[in-house]
Amino acid sequence: MNDISERIDSNLVPKRKLYTGAEIPAVGLGTFGSDRFTADQIAEAVLGAIEIGYRHIDCVAVYGNEKEIGVSLQKAMQKGIKREELWITSKLWNNKHAEEDVIPTCKQTLRDLQLDYLDLYLIHWPFPNHHGVGVDVNSRDPHAIPYIHENYMKTWRQMEKLVEMGLVRNIGTSNMTVPKLKLLLRDAKIKPVVNEMELHPHFQQPEFFQFCKDNDIAAIGFCPIGSPTRPDRDKTPDDTVDIEDPVIVKIAQRYNVHPAVICVKWAVQRGQIPIPFSVHPNEYLSNLKCATTEPLTDEEMKEIASADKNNRLIKGQVFLWETARDWRDLWDLDGQIAS
Repeated sequence: MNDISERIDSNLVPKRKLYTGAEIPAVGLGTFGSDRFTADQIAEAVLGAIEIGYRHIDCVAVYGNEKEIGVSLQKAMQKGIKREELWITSKLWNNKHAEEDVIPTCKQTLRDLQLDYLDLYLIHWPFPNHHGVGVDVNSRDPHAIPYIHENYMKTWRQMEKLVEMGLVRNIGTSNMTVPKLKLLLRDAKIKPVVNEMELHPHFQQPEFFQFCKDNDIAAIGFCPIGSPTRPDRDKTPDDTVDIEDPVIVKIAQRYNVHPAVICVKWAVQRGQIPIPFSVHPNEYLSNLKCATTEPLTDEEMKEIASADKNNRLIKGQVFLWETARDWRDLWDLDGQIAS
């Protein structure tokens, strides 16, 4: 499968206990690479990652690679990995928020992944605003709308039904904000176990991260190394680069590892669940291995905390509605839900 002979004992990788009692591995493999890599390349990385010790795979229907990943999951299980050893996440895309679409969409994901259940299912974005594959930053859905809590709850009720049906073990949110989550926590019958959010040393979201902790919501962090391979539409001239940060570089030199490894190590130690993406065996090996080796010192953790630049990389411009001012309206920065 790959030319890496080293394996990580998956039992040594830390786990986070969710309020449901489920335990999720503290490092996962992201699968968002559809702008740069083929579905087959990503599926090959999934199989390779499981072979070297990953047990947590973060999938997404809209990436168009779940069928290929399903083949890899079957191959891994045929080689002796038990289904219950794996943590498989997927997400409901924006154009499937309608009540009648949620359950059939999840069933399609299960067929594609060749699974009987998902460990975790997330609502990918809190809006039903859709965009096509490979669009540029100026693309807009003519039917885009702001967040409407009543509509979101209709979708969430169907997510709760998936749990009741046994198709999904845990449900959660993604790309949410504190004011939106407060409403969901107020109204949900089954509360979210996780919120998937952008988290890396240059975008630490300390207040939001603390809010999640205070409400027993685990934080899964995407872009944990600053997503160098993110789509070009998500790049702006003001973006900073985590793996070039002097603090990260200095600590990486001390440990004789790539700066990306320090970003992942910091994330695990901070208590979030990073899901770094790579199709390269040496990279996904080092991203997992760092969770099992000597921890960063308290001083190093403080140094990285001070490196925060509040630099959001995935701004979400393609989800804006007609009356929105700019991408900041997606994120409720003043504590109010933008309309």
